Amino acid sequence: MTRQEISDEVWAVMEPLMPTVTGRSRPWTDHRLAIEGMAWKYRTGAPWRDVPERFGKWNSIYKRF
Repeated sequence: MTRQEISDEVWAVMEPLMPTVTGRSRPWTDHRLAIEGMAWKYRTGAPWRDVPERFGKWNSIYKRF
């Protein structure tokens, strides 16, 4: 990815706040990609289904939102 929606400095603050896997639950997808997908969606005003595939599946990002 050539351009990130969230800077490394901001991500360093946000990363410790992300949930972790507990017990026998399924591991989360990459937190940063999901958050960047949400940021992209709101920056552009596009519908959820138009979130680029590079951020992951649009429905997974929407559910995490």
